[in-house]
Amino acid sequence: MIFILITVFIDMLGIGIIIPILPELIREFVGGSSALAGRWYGVLAATYAVTQFVFAPLLGALSDRVGRRPVILISLFGLGIDYLIMGFAPTIGWLFAGRLIAGVMGANATTANAYIADVSKPENRARNFGLIGVAFGLGFIFGPAIGGLLGSIDLRLPFFASAGLALLNWLYGFFVLPESLPPEKRDVFRWRKANPVGSLHVLRTYPLVAGLTAAFVFVILAQRGLETVWVLYTGHKFGWDERANGLSLALVGIMSAIVQGGLVQPVIKRIGERRAVLYGLIWAVVAFLGYGLATAGWMLLVVIVVGSISGVAGPAIQSLVAGAVPPEDQGKVQGGIQSLMSLTSIAAPLIFTAGLFSYFTSASAPVQLPGAPFLLGAVMYGLAFWSVLRLFRRMPG
Repeated sequence: MIFILITVFIDMLGIGIIIPILPELIREFVGGSSALAGRWYGVLAATYAVTQFVFAPLLGALSDRVGRRPVILISLFGLGIDYLIMGFAPTIGWLFAGRLIAGVMGANATTANAYIADVSKPENRARNFGLIGVAFGLGFIFGPAIGGLLGSIDLRLPFFASAGLALLNWLYGFFVLPESLPPEKRDVFRWRKANPVGSLHVLRTYPLVAGLTAAFVFVILAQRGLETVWVLYTGHKFGWDERANGLSLALVGIMSAIVQGGLVQPVIKRIGERRAVLYGLIWAVVAFLGYGLATAGWMLLVVIVVGSISGVAGPAIQSLVAGAVPPEDQGKVQGGIQSLMSLTSIAAPLIFTAGLFSYFTSASAPVQLPGAPFLLGAVMYGLAFWSVLRLFRRMPG
């Protein structure tokens, strides 16, 4: 666990560094227009999601065959090259090339989740997935804060910092990261299960996992919408710069680390995985309404703190899925879930950022409503809650 947690932390640190500045770099390329930047950023995020949809099941199935370690190492090295390409990008076209590579290499989340499932026992599985959430959270504490500070000096500087971290992570993994999947538990590589359509078919093998996929669609639509629109929204409505956005995202990371590291295990132990999922989803509805209706920047900070309790849902869902799947299928199932999430992530930035945000901040909009994407996100979380509630009633645990 220690090795993979450090690997995930450094990986997320590099990703977190570029989050506050990538939308600003696009805005610079398009002459400063928020509406135009929102449209381009939405398309760019959808491009990233398309490549993740295609490659997540491939990497998952490949890791079931050759082991988790080589897949993780290749992905980390590729991310380092990707950040360098984006750091030197002279046009938006080069940014697209960089995001294509990032989508391929970023699909290693599939393998990281399979790694956690490999080394976890039933009694500590939810805790371990919660610790992964802590690693993500810590990456978002330091990453966006560093990115905002570096971006205030030069918009390109965070990309080079991320490249250095990714390559450092690759070196760390090369010398330290052990293999988690022994040869006797590996499976034969099959293209049918490695392609994105075939990997979705694998999910139907496990009824509980199949039932949770509807909720995944709604949750990822909302969450990816928030991620792609946040910097553009706060800059447009409240005038936040790279530093302010970096610090706000660092607060997200702090609260995520507190919830994932300190609350997940006791909450799930007290109320169970299923209730944790339901309470987390309904609390997310409240948080998204707060984001969309906020009239001052400080209100967003309050919502970040109060709404962070919704983070108990993620590890609980991951634990339910991992507990329903045997070791030899973990990579394929995680790849299938990642593909489903990526497929949904293709639509999210187009709907929330290129569509809603761009339209409701343009001169042609009947009313200026930059918070519209968050209001739609609240609806999506409400639909996820309804879907999971029906599933649990149909399949009582």
